[in-house]
Amino acid sequence: MARILETSAEWRADDVANPAIYTELLDADEVAQLDAALARVRDRVDDMLSIGKEDFPLGSLGERIERIEDELINGRGFVVLRGIPRERYDNDEMCLLYWGIGMHLGKPWPQNKKGHLLGDVTDQGKAINDPTSRGNELGAIGLPYHSDGSDLVGLMCLERSAEGGESTVCNALAIHNDLVRNAPELAEALYEAQPYDYRGEQREGGKPYYMVPVFTEMNDRLFIRYIRPYILASQRHPDTPRIEEVAERAMQRIDLMTQDPQYEVVMDFQPGDIQFINNYHVLHGRRPYRDDPDSGKVRHLKRLWLETEVLEERPLHFQNNLRHHWESKRSISRLDKATS
Repeated sequence: MARILETSAEWRADDVANPAIYTELLDADEVAQLDAALARVRDRVDDMLSIGKEDFPLGSLGERIERIEDELINGRGFVVLRGIPRERYDNDEMCLLYWGIGMHLGKPWPQNKKGHLLGDVTDQGKAINDPTSRGNELGAIGLPYHSDGSDLVGLMCLERSAEGGESTVCNALAIHNDLVRNAPELAEALYEAQPYDYRGEQREGGKPYYMVPVFTEMNDRLFIRYIRPYILASQRHPDTPRIEEVAERAMQRIDLMTQDPQYEVVMDFQPGDIQFINNYHVLHGRRPYRDDPDSGKVRHLKRLWLETEVLEERPLHFQNNLRHHWESKRSISRLDKATS
């Protein structure tokens, strides 16, 4: 029977209406600590994957990041780091800063079959009806609320779009609990495994879909995996299990709830901002946007998927070892030389 879980991590929009609640503004001393750490690794741009937490010491900022990590897993579930002076650093240096901060939060996970540990979120010319396209490759359109494939997802803004593209987050934990309170039969249905499309990135000879519940409980914690477009896309494969009627109604209810302003926070990234999200409690999306290449206003984020040490245990289908056919490559997305 589905239960109400982790009520201490529930929030509504009114609880976090003041951006100061979720924005960690770096001070001059902390930026200086980043500068010092960057100086240690600046000559290792082409060997970024070898840089670990111990190579990027952060002093008191490192202690602050430890507190942020606990808040991400046990509390609000999202944060924005602000105060890195974007104009001071080129793209390579920004990526090194981002990677170094990320290593203080966890171990990087591969994001696709290319083994990208540091990915790009920008218009990569993919069409929405391309069965291999993924959200980070699609430009201009908005993205519905979804989770990524790791404990934490990080997004760093290198450049804003000319218009739109705001980041949105919603408290999926609160949505789960409200579903249990008001429609327990729908919540229960989503504890059953649902099919997800692999987007053509399954291991060689493997099935083109995988099965994961939307909701999983373990050790009194809630774990959520929800990527509605991939669930729907899985039905294109004739051998994929069909979505049950009650599960379909439950997901339609979730989709409506994610659009309810009481669960939602909208934030407008500034260049240099870094957002981290707990994928198991908070879904994220984005608003449609318009790029303007002539002015250089082309929305470009860098992405990290991270495995946190705060979570000592996680359900089998949330463990990194299930995608070792991605892990074997371990690389950095390099759309051009400037974004290495």
